[in-house]
Amino acid sequence: MYAQAASSFTTLRDLLRFAVSRFNDAGLFYGHGTQNAYDEAAYLTLSALKLPMDQLEPFLDAKLLPTEVQDVVDMIERRAEQRVPVAYLTHEAWQGDFNFYVDERVLVPRSFIYELLGEPLQPWIEHPELVQRALDLCTGSGCLAIQLAHHYPDAEIDAVDISLDALEVAAINVQNYGLDERVQLIHTDMFEGLEEKYDLIISNPPYVDAESVDALPPEYLHEPELALGSGEDGLDATREILRRAPDFLNDKGVLLVEIGHNRDMLEECFPTLPFMWMETESGDGFVFLITREDLVAGLAADAQ
Repeated sequence: MYAQAASSFTTLRDLLRFAVSRFNDAGLFYGHGTQNAYDEAAYLTLSALKLPMDQLEPFLDAKLLPTEVQDVVDMIERRAEQRVPVAYLTHEAWQGDFNFYVDERVLVPRSFIYELLGEPLQPWIEHPELVQRALDLCTGSGCLAIQLAHHYPDAEIDAVDISLDALEVAAINVQNYGLDERVQLIHTDMFEGLEEKYDLIISNPPYVDAESVDALPPEYLHEPELALGSGEDGLDATREILRRAPDFLNDKGVLLVEIGHNRDMLEECFPTLPFMWMETESGDGFVFLITREDLVAGLAADAQ
């Protein structure tokens, strides 16, 4: 059926219309960079055809080669039938002005932390040159480590992950951005074996609770399970980060961690910690900041 349909398509407009119809009919879940069938279809077709993401209109009625049409139709069908996230089909994901290679060895980049690097952190890090060394825990594709290097050009970056598969993907991105000499990829479990002190530690760790993991849409089942769930309440990794971070932060160091929808649970678990909840495009309940000084004092009070 779809081979027959593809043979009648000649333009990007044809493919765009077909993709929107298929995605709506399939009842897809959107959460890996787009929020609706049209945006998903536009992104898939433009990316697959290697066209600029911000210039759909000039190409809508351009004639396509039969092989181009078939390749895009195949992607549309994989998206609709197998529920594969578009980023895994195109091997590309964007965060702001940065694009990254991705495949099913890593999460599709969607952390809010990238919005907060640089100017939003100036109340705590007045000048970029004050960050001489930074750490990205659970780096995955390396996307946040690369953006750390961009915002803090004097910094050496350590990017840590427990998954060798993820680090292989991160290595591709680090090389693509020419950062091999500034971003060190380290295979370890969280802080194990690290010896440095950092001015800034960031982390987008696993934070999905067990109940939510069981209810995830099929799209998320294509992502590494290790990078999603973190114990019964989703906070196992975050608890370890809070407990151990003081030993790896400089005296004026800053910790920035994303925790999904777990704000209430986290504040209940650590009532003495003065979390600063950072404003992102999706709200102020997903990423917290805490200084080493406040973290040490809060943990000490909590232990009493």
